[in-house]
Formats: sequence, C-alpha cells, structure tokens
Amino acid sequence: MRILLLCSSFNGLTQRCWLELRRSGHEVSVELAVSEQAMAEAAELAKPDLVICPFLKERVPEALWRSHRTVIIHPGPPGDRGPSSLDWAILEGETEWGVTALQAVEEMDAGPIWAYRTFAMPSDPSGVPRKSALYNGPVADAAVELVTEVAANAADPSFVPVPLDYRAPEVRGRLRRAMRHSDREFSWEEPTQDILRRVRAADGAPGGRAMLCEVPVRVFDVYRGPDLAGRPGQVAARREGAVLVHTGDGGSVWVGHVRLEQEGAIKLPAALALGDRVASAPERSGYSEITYDRSDGVGVVSFDFYNGAMSTEQCRRLSSALRYAVAQDTRVLVVRGGETFSNGIHLNVIEAARQPELEAWLNINAINGVCREIVGCTSQLVVTSIGGNAGAGGVMMGLGADRVIIRDSVVLNPHYRTMGLFGSEYWTYVLPRRVGAETARRLTQQALPVGAVEAVEMGLADRMLGGPRLDFERRVLEYAERLAADPGYDRLLAGRRQAREVDERRRPLDAYRAEELAEMSRDMFDDRNEFRAARRAFVHKVKAAATPEHLAGHRELSGASAPAGAAASHM
Repeated sequence: MRILLLCSSFNGLTQRCWLELRRSGHEVSVELAVSEQAMAEAAELAKPDLVICPFLKERVPEALWRSHRTVIIHPGPPGDRGPSSLDWAILEGETEWGVTALQAVEEMDAGPIWAYRTFAMPSDPSGVPRKSALYNGPVADAAVELVTEVAANAADPSFVPVPLDYRAPEVRGRLRRAMRHSDREFSWEEPTQDILRRVRAADGAPGGRAMLCEVPVRVFDVYRGPDLAGRPGQVAARREGAVLVHTGDGGSVWVGHVRLEQEGAIKLPAALALGDRVASAPERSGYSEITYDRSDGVGVVSFDFYNGAMSTEQCRRLSSALRYAVAQDTRVLVVRGGETFSNGIHLNVIEAARQPELEAWLNINAINGVCREIVGCTSQLVVTSIGGNAGAGGVMMGLGADRVIIRDSVVLNPHYRTMGLFGSEYWTYVLPRRVGAETARRLTQQALPVGAVEAVEMGLADRMLGGPRLDFERRVLEYAERLAADPGYDRLLAGRRQAREVDERRRPLDAYRAEELAEMSRDMFDDRNEFRAARRAFVHKVKAAATPEHLAGHRELSGASAPAGAAASHM
C-alpha cells in the first residue's frame, strides 16, 4: 500500500511509525505540514492509498481529507478532543488514558474511529508522569500499534470505521479546550505535589509559569526535593546545573531547567539560565544526573540527561564516573542511559555561550573523552544499555562497548547531517567496525532512522529486549551478571584486549580523533556546512521551510524535485 505520513515534525513517534509501516511492506513517504498548499501538493504527487497523521498540530486541508482517506492519531481515548490532551490528563490525575485513530472530518477530532488503545497512566516515585515520558512511552507504543492496524483495515474492503457516539460505553473522553497561560501558572506557595503536577503536565513544552529569583520563567524538569524549612520560592541550593527551591508545604523541588520569559531566551540548565542570581547558593547533595551502583561482578554507571543533550560539564562528570567505575574490581561495566540515551552535544548550552564556536569545540572534545573511556576500557567487559532513543554522537558513544543491548521501541539516528557536522565521537572507528564501511557510509549520508530490529540485523546492536523501561533495565542487568559469571569470561576479556591492541597497531585511536576533529573544526569555526544556522533553527524551534529531500519519497516517485532549501530542514 502507498502511504503518506503528514506530520508537524519527523519526531521520534513519527519515525517509529515510518519504520513499522515500511517493515510491514508499505511504500511510505513523509511530508511536513509547512503549509496547506504543501500538504495538498504532497498528496497529489504521492497519490496515496492512505494518509496517516501520527503527529500533526495543523488542520488537515479539507480538499485533502475529502479526496483521500486520512486518519489522525490522537493522543487521547475515544471521545477525547482538543489540542492539550496529554496536558489535561496529567493535570487532572487521570489513571487511564489512550490513543485513538480517527478519520479526518470537518470537525476536529470528531471523525469515525478506526481503532484505539488504552493503557494505565505511568508514574514515577512522585506519582506524576512527565509529559515527555508519557508521549515517548505508552502513547508512542500505542500509536505504532494503531498505524499498523489502520493500514490493515484500509486494505480490507469490508472495513467501516465506527462513528463517534458518546452514548457508547467505550467512549469516555470529552472535548477539552486548549490550555491557556493561566492554566500553566503556579506559585511556590503551593504544595510540592501540585507544583510537580503543574510543571510535568507542561514538560517538554511550553513549561510551567512562575516567578523565580524575581524574574518570570518557564519551569521544566522538576523532581521532589527534601523537606526543608524556608521561604517558598527562595533558592536553597544548587547542584549539577539544577536549583533547589522551597515550596509552600515545607518541602522543596529540584528544578533542572528554566527558560527566562524574555525575547530570544532558550531553555537552559536552571543554574546557568539564572546565573548570578543563584551563584551564592550553596552546593547540596540529593540530586544527581549520574550514579554508580555495583554488585560483586557488575558495576553500573547510569546517566539521565534532559532530552539526551550532553554539555561540556556533563561530559566531564560522566568521564570521571566512568574512570572511577573502570578502576573498580568488577568484571562487567554497564553504561546505562536514561529516558533518552543520548543525542550528543548540548546545542542549547552552545548557543547560549558568549563564544558558541569555542563552546562547541570544548563540548565535542569532552564527549570524545566519554567515548574514549568506553572504547579504551580493557580491564572489564563493557555493556551499553540503550533503553531510550539516541541520535548523532549519542549513538556512536554507545557503539564503543563489547555488547550493545537495545530496547525494542528505540529509534537510532546514526548521523550528523541535519546539523551540518562531520561528527566525531570516534565514529569513523566504531561504526565501520560494527557494520562495515559501506553500511557506515550509507547510514551517515542517507540520514534515516534505524529501528531496534534493523539495528540488530545490521550489527549496530547485539541484542534487543522488550518490556517497560524498568523491566528492560532489569533484564540487561541480569545479562551482565551472567556475563560476569561466564566460565569463559577470561577468554572474552582477553579477546577484547587483543582486538583493541590489533586495532591500535593498525591505526591508533588518536588518529581517528585527530582526523575527525580536523573536519569538525572546519564545521564549527569555518561554518562550511551552515552549522551555525542549523543550530539556531533547532534551538529556537524554527519551523522547517520544506520537507527534507531524503524523506519526500513521493517527489522521487513523481519525478518532481524537492523545493529549494529542503535539505537544510531539520528533524
């Protein structure tokens, strides 16, 4: 079947849908909803049997949905309608939620239902899910299941979608208005739990609204802090870029990121964004993006960086943690990422620096240090645990281990093309070593996502495991424990050392690093591939001007060329 995906961005959910539909044998192309004209033209060129909108903020043009079967993937249960579904679900404490595939009609989200899924709302120890975790977790899982069911239903001539009927027992949702600024405002005088819920319902975007250090800010990335007497709203401490703020019930919250409410401001680690306003706050333990745990045989370095972005300082801390772990008497080292495994260097921190090019240079050298610790470890076997999506240098960082274990829902983007960078992180060594030179060239030049199944098939990963995130991490740990107790462990470790020695004699790691950095210096300082413009567009959320050429398969099918500038658009 010929399927056109219409989307506001080619994000992780859309990429998973694209991958799953292609694996099912469908011919799939993508069009970004940059304008009604672009959407209509894409349908005319693609001549699709079916149009699916897995992530679409814009209204589908009437001419399109009247002439092509068009199905919207809505992040709410049957009957739920409106643009702020997940926000309301979190804010109102829903215990069950869902995703619905419904046909586009004149009235938004009111079309007949093709299929739906429901699930229990996830939570962490605070009992409140982050919107990003909800979206990238159970919502994305349900959406992927739905698009394959929708495609199967579309191929069935007898299938008829069910009209929306609020009298039906399975239709439990309702029309909710879009959230307003006032819905996202909170006061530090409020109880800790209420603040957590307000901010997490807006996490990712647009953030909770409050005053902090006497300036209006958007608040993101919050965690419950200790019970702590103090004036609500006062910053009590800072730690690793986060600040600890007193709340109204004698508690506190760690605030990881904020964005000042001023023209041109961007989301940054809270201590960096607030600058001198919090410089005198004392350092305090109780918050850490990096942890180390161990058993007799296995050490685990866990890191969870917001949105997978790794700043210079974060990379240096992670390198230090890895050096500590390597020096222990364990037999296997597990390197475990967080909700997002890693997306490489921290573009927001780079953009905010007084000298962005210099900060970019420091950042790439710092993340190279992390990769060197992983690749160069010969005293233990190394396992990377990739339970969340990874992109660019974050993928390459994970490939330096002996064993790469990936969760079945993960999407990898092993390329640097969208940022106009050659890339570093020893990718010219670790990527061809795993998949061969020709596949490495194709992955980095085509700049297309890779699913977990494909990653194992081509050798990017060694094993795929399913299950919820915590189950995945438990199974990786069990695998590492078995590896540490393996009777052939000494032989395996000797093989790692020998392979590293042979590779080093053939070409030292420093040579790969030097060659990559020579290319990166031209990208970062000479701006030969417009890294500066690509970075600014990404950081300031500039809407793409056109669909990237490598995604618009319908243009190739029709013989048409992509609009000028398409290759400079960003995922």
